[in-house]
Amino acid sequence: MEAVEMNSVSLKRPHSEDDVASADEIKRQKILEKSKAGSDSGQSIETVTEQLKDIKSEMIPNDESEEQEEEDLGDSDEDGDPESFADMMKHGLTESDVGITKFVSSHKGFSGILKERYSDFVVHEIGKDGRVSHLDDFSVPVDDEVNFEDPSEETFTVLSDEDKQRLEELQLFKNKEASVAIEVIEDTKEKRTIIHQAVKSLFPGLETKTEDRDGKKYIIAYHAAGKKALANPRKHSWPKSRGSYCHFVLYKENKDTMDAINVLSKFLRVKPNIFSYMGTKDKRAITVQEIAVLRITAQRLAHLNKCLMNFKLGNFSYKNHPLKLGELQGNHFTVVLRNITGTDDQIEQAMHSLREIGFINYYGMQRFGTTAVPTYQIGRAILQNNWNEVMDLILKPRPGAEKGYLVKCREEWAKTKDPAAALKKLPVKRCVEGQLLRGLLKYGMKNIISAFGIIPRNNRLMYIHSYQSYVWNNMVSKRIEEYGLRAVPGDLILKGATAVHIEEGDVDNYTIHDVVMPLPGFDVIYPKHKIGEAYKEMLVADNLDINNMRHKIRDYSLSGAYRKIIIRPQNVNWEVVAYDDPKIPLFTTDLDKLEGKPLPVLPTDGKFRALKMEFSLPPSTYATMAIREVLKMDTSIKNQTQLNTTWLR
Repeated sequence: MEAVEMNSVSLKRPHSEDDVASADEIKRQKILEKSKAGSDSGQSIETVTEQLKDIKSEMIPNDESEEQEEEDLGDSDEDGDPESFADMMKHGLTESDVGITKFVSSHKGFSGILKERYSDFVVHEIGKDGRVSHLDDFSVPVDDEVNFEDPSEETFTVLSDEDKQRLEELQLFKNKEASVAIEVIEDTKEKRTIIHQAVKSLFPGLETKTEDRDGKKYIIAYHAAGKKALANPRKHSWPKSRGSYCHFVLYKENKDTMDAINVLSKFLRVKPNIFSYMGTKDKRAITVQEIAVLRITAQRLAHLNKCLMNFKLGNFSYKNHPLKLGELQGNHFTVVLRNITGTDDQIEQAMHSLREIGFINYYGMQRFGTTAVPTYQIGRAILQNNWNEVMDLILKPRPGAEKGYLVKCREEWAKTKDPAAALKKLPVKRCVEGQLLRGLLKYGMKNIISAFGIIPRNNRLMYIHSYQSYVWNNMVSKRIEEYGLRAVPGDLILKGATAVHIEEGDVDNYTIHDVVMPLPGFDVIYPKHKIGEAYKEMLVADNLDINNMRHKIRDYSLSGAYRKIIIRPQNVNWEVVAYDDPKIPLFTTDLDKLEGKPLPVLPTDGKFRALKMEFSLPPSTYATMAIREVLKMDTSIKNQTQLNTTWLR
């Protein structure tokens, strides 16, 4: 859904959501006293609190990740005496920097706090069949095949932590041992059976046998078929009548989708690539989506509910197919904007406009990064085939939010241009900078293309997609400025998968909601009016040929696409509620309902007001851009931190 940030800030993770809420409430009230006079302008000073918590949460790696473990080894006091966070974010982007300049509604803006608590932002995936994913069932499906038995509950506890460690090292070929022996203390057939079953269930690729040694019985674990066994775990034991994929609903809190997959794969001791899903979801939110996994039983998955924080798995079923990216209708959002200042009339006007007109379908700020080197600049250099510039933009020193070791790495690179010396400054080798430096070490400074190719493909393509998004945002702003909210001759519409121009005599048959604009690339056509010329002018200024977007490296050839100018959300509903305690939830989640938690009783005349809103959006659209239209606010971190930074220092 939204681009992953490439760098991270050294900030402490709060111990709990409620601790943050209570501490920030005191700070926010001080800010509010200073900001009441300016609230009518539509610029939200309160939103500073939220934006910074977002950055802290989003940019610190997940506690369960291997990358976090590496950072903990070498990140004690490397940051020295950094600028204040607000000062660092002065080097970031504003909306106008990436072409986000227009609104389509006429109401007066007002302020409100988005994601004061991550539980104020809930996303439910909408499948291709139109069904909204909900977590509402923890039961495990009964298998029709009686000859196959899922492991018993005791399977998961019969092995000691030491045994599990030794078995995992054996499974992953991390030691030189050919086998692991586990002594059977309670020598009964039932106990031995459970140990056999535990090893085979928890460590795919291992087989077991029983041996007598010095009068004692041991279970011996060994590799069944070398490393190939890991690629197709326990194929022989999977019932033919059962679908090869276990589909389940993943409910997660404050974790992004890939973090969640990595955590699940570690606990199941399998590779992440056996999981599939239809779309990535926000991190700082509660999200509910469907996941599929190859040849892992529902019972094993359900067991994780007892040992994982911030995740719940349910609604299990077996199917014969995985999931594919993009095979979804969209997402349904439930959002709370706290401490709103708008009058009832302003709110009604804003929400009616969102429902009837919609919002400009901009790519949100997440697409462009938060540092002083926007991702679209790197994408532009790739398309220009300017590889020295690509290397320089990624590795050169930059102002802004950076970890101390990244600052030292960049300084070393600027001083020596020695990839080995710069790499030594990095305790985290899998960041983009580390991957590029390793590539330069491997392929040499004269083969930057191959060195850059070491970076994972999705990350590399993110740069050029960011440039496409940058061009599109600028062009759609020009289109709205030039022609307003009506379809005009020369605009583009889609007929099936084909884009055609609106002719003069046909214009009355279409509205602004039918109009699309192209993402620059090969095999696309451009509007037959001023905006078509503006596309060409923008790419000429960037030393790119709009008629030849094929790159000599196939991956970087931009295939064109079309994107609607205006998105009108579906299923729009809203309600204004009062509350006194900023820590209490204002609606119930799927998990709350499963656990029977009642919604708190809210006062009729509380100290604060909140806007609860619901709406559905198609894929690749940004809920933050819909909320921007409601509040009439710049959503950039730079803007929000500069509104008031007193409490940050």
